[in-house]
Amino acid sequence: MGAQGSPVKSYDYLLKFLLVGDSDVGKGEILDSLQDGSAESPYAYSSGIDYKTTTILLDGRRVKLELWDTSGQGRFCTIFRSYSRGAQGILLVYDITNRWSFDGIDRWIREIDEHAPGVPRILVGNRLHLAFKRQVPTEQARAYAEKNGMTFFEVSPLCNFNVIESFTELSRIVLMRHGMEKFWRPNRVFSLQDLCCRAIVSCTPVHLIDKLPLPVAIKSHLKSFSMANGMNAVMMHGRSYSLANAAGGSKGNSLKRSKSIRPPQSPPQNCTRNNCKIS
Repeated sequence: MGAQGSPVKSYDYLLKFLLVGDSDVGKGEILDSLQDGSAESPYAYSSGIDYKTTTILLDGRRVKLELWDTSGQGRFCTIFRSYSRGAQGILLVYDITNRWSFDGIDRWIREIDEHAPGVPRILVGNRLHLAFKRQVPTEQARAYAEKNGMTFFEVSPLCNFNVIESFTELSRIVLMRHGMEKFWRPNRVFSLQDLCCRAIVSCTPVHLIDKLPLPVAIKSHLKSFSMANGMNAVMMHGRSYSLANAAGGSKGNSLKRSKSIRPPQSPPQNCTRNNCKIS
């Protein structure tokens, strides 16, 4: 984990995450959807490992992520055992259109419990844009994640939906686990960028940020800021986030507004005890 206060480093924290899952579940698609960062690694393309770095903003702090995509093929299980050393977070990825990939998560959890016990993990259902071919129901995946104490996301790299949010939530879990959150919570001074983001997300639901006439990178940053600061959603361990949740949340809010209690109205001035009937 990176140190603070160094003038050379362009980040405040450095985290190593692994993307694990069966082959052809779209782990490479998730990495390719990240516009910033570097894909150069001395181990990439020669040992079955894809590598990429990206930097996210979490509560005003820059968190650099080293993302390692371990191949899902059986012959690379030994590689996973080697790269799992020093990993601080793991994303378990499956394809929502492939039932077999979801059933294989149990095997990956056993590998993690054996070679990386106690490392925080989240469950990620990939290729949400192919929901019309869905083979894994959202509720079943959510229940499975809650049973295993994991946060659940459904993502779509093609639509840039929930990708950064999943990395942001896992980063938050890891930093809170290591007690790093206490270093920036007290006496925090908001930057101009934070104030601008706060002003926008305070009046825009997180699921409507994509409709704003802004560049993709800025909209992605706004969504991450909104989720990280809990302004549109409560971020906690074991919570699930999917397209259905976003739609359901807006519906619930509208119902709450429609059921708001109205203040009592004063009776008309010409109403008296004799000529005013109470219906």
